[in-house]
Amino acid sequence: MNVVFLSPHFPTNFYNFACALSRAGARVLGLADVPYDCLRPRLREALTEYYQVGNLEHYDEVMRACGYFIHHHGRLDRVESHNEHWLGLEARLREDFNIPGPRPADLEKIKRKSVMKDYFRRAGVPVAEGALVRTEAEAWAFADKVGYPVFAKPDIGVGAASTYKIENVRQMEEFLKTRPPVDYFLEEFVDGRLATFDGLCDGEGKVVYCVSHFSETGCYELVAYDVDLSYYSLREMPPDLREAGTKVVEAFGIREKFFHLEFLRRRSDGALRPLELNCRPPGGFTTDLMNFSSDIDVYQMWADLVVHGRRPTGPIEMKYHAAHVARRRHKRYRLSHDEILARFGHRIVMFEEIPSLLAGVMGDFSYIVRSPDLEEIKYLIREIQALA
Repeated sequence: MNVVFLSPHFPTNFYNFACALSRAGARVLGLADVPYDCLRPRLREALTEYYQVGNLEHYDEVMRACGYFIHHHGRLDRVESHNEHWLGLEARLREDFNIPGPRPADLEKIKRKSVMKDYFRRAGVPVAEGALVRTEAEAWAFADKVGYPVFAKPDIGVGAASTYKIENVRQMEEFLKTRPPVDYFLEEFVDGRLATFDGLCDGEGKVVYCVSHFSETGCYELVAYDVDLSYYSLREMPPDLREAGTKVVEAFGIREKFFHLEFLRRRSDGALRPLELNCRPPGGFTTDLMNFSSDIDVYQMWADLVVHGRRPTGPIEMKYHAAHVARRRHKRYRLSHDEILARFGHRIVMFEEIPSLLAGVMGDFSYIVRSPDLEEIKYLIREIQALA
């Protein structure tokens, strides 16, 4: 099997996908715009061949690279990046080279918030009221309908970039004057905690692995109020989250892909409201959290599924709660890095600096901790993030 892997070096932990494909017996054909010497040694070893283009955004260059791969290795069986930014490039290459997987016509439902909302409804999952607004009149009409606050976000976009919480008429006027020139999706504001349904589907669309991660805050608060991110996996997934998440994944028709589905659990009554679905692994080092939660290898799980159609055998035990605990470079904390290692080293399974492109939400540094006891996880989060 020939697998073209776009930008296999980024994010920094995604080289593990290329290594897993190689172990599964695939030819891994790397394609990116950084010099070969910049790739870490383990990634270079995993790649059958590497083609450097001047700019991965230039489609003609990428087309020529794929033509080169076909000439030297034969038909291309898969193209993948696991990266939100390259979903469109993946889809276009699949269409032009007749490669299995999502095509450009399939992207609307996984890129546009307005279309996602329709699929949430098809799945039978209750949603917050929302509307695509292109004019000021449409924005005012929606606010009059649902009342304040309302939440505004680009119809196409990931995370908290260019999002606004609009609490009154004055803020709506300011938003309409200063908003970027793109389509915006407005929703009634949901006061809730973030809960995710993350996992992997097989080639028939069946969920073969799933886990939930929980955070007290959402992406907007992290950026708007400079909050330190923390989230942790749940050893037992709430039944309503499993049911709603499975319905949504089925409605979207995800095949042989990771998924990252975000919900808000309303503080007032505990009800779930879906936010968005991403057809990729959850961001940052969450794939590593998955591994540390169950002592598994989701990189290999995905590769074996793609190359051999091999699914996990039997239930996967959630042995631990695993947490991402972020700190920011500009803040002064009560405990130094060395003090954290001395006190909690037995619970820290990984420490990494976060790439600057992801740091706005994820933080500058990530401590990955795990424990079978949720209260200990919460204690570790408080101690690591306590300010001086």
